[in-house]
Amino acid sequence: MADNMPAAEVAIDEPLVRRLLAAQFPQGAGLPLRLAANGWDNVVFRLGPELAVRLPRRQAGAELVLNEQRWLPGLALALPLPVPVPVLAGRPGGGYPWPWSVVPWFPGGIAASTPPAEPNQAADSLGRFVAALHQPAPPEAPVNAVRGCPLAHRHDAVEERLARVGPTLAPAERQAVAAAWADGLAAPTWGAAPLWLHGDLHPANLLVDEGGQLSAVIDFGDLTAGDPATDLAVAWMLFDDEPARARFLAAAGQPDGATVTRARGWAVNLALAMAAASADNPTMAAVARRTIVNLAADS
Repeated sequence: MADNMPAAEVAIDEPLVRRLLAAQFPQGAGLPLRLAANGWDNVVFRLGPELAVRLPRRQAGAELVLNEQRWLPGLALALPLPVPVPVLAGRPGGGYPWPWSVVPWFPGGIAASTPPAEPNQAADSLGRFVAALHQPAPPEAPVNAVRGCPLAHRHDAVEERLARVGPTLAPAERQAVAAAWADGLAAPTWGAAPLWLHGDLHPANLLVDEGGQLSAVIDFGDLTAGDPATDLAVAWMLFDDEPARARFLAAAGQPDGATVTRARGWAVNLALAMAAASADNPTMAAVARRTIVNLAADS
């Protein structure tokens, strides 16, 4: 576990998962089960060849699972890439206090480790996905305090991280990051109706299949309504050249200049958060580094 990862608030092991499956998903109770990931908010067990069990390890994660269970089945109907719609919306029980899910297991690797083979193809595919997702959200859609909000709400956190991470950057990179953040803050805020957002759309939540194509979008725990610029930040997190970024943005609906400027600000926010929290997580450190290099090249 990373040193800065929040402590688990409940012990999750294979016997617990077996008890939950036996009581609520008996058709999967006899399948092979193995630990696949122990993340910031969730523990994931692989269940047989086609399923996974996703269990929050703390209360904050439990609230996010409820958002996925409530909203993802309906949203998925209009999305052009597979997403982990729960096969089972699990309930507390067997000594476990929170909702949990059985979800599909998608083959492939994360784009943070294995980028798409054809950036232009990936730009089109991901852009179409974002365009399909970014539709007006209903009034009862979840609101996330740190995603989809005005960039000004992130000012204190970004300034603190910039002070901490900035000295590790080359002067030109530090200047470019600071300028992108300042420009994002100064840009007009999103004034239209809140749109549905993934909320955490970065290369570690994108899967790439064996053929090198984007194959799925995962981890909708930060699903929220708000400013689409939050998701559009992935342009600088995934694509290393300006033509691919432009192609992605065009496929995503050709946002106006203010939205693109805010998206660059969101890329700064996310990259600095990853850089500040990933001293012992080389995958996320690499995403942060890639984003900063791309922002500097695009300045």
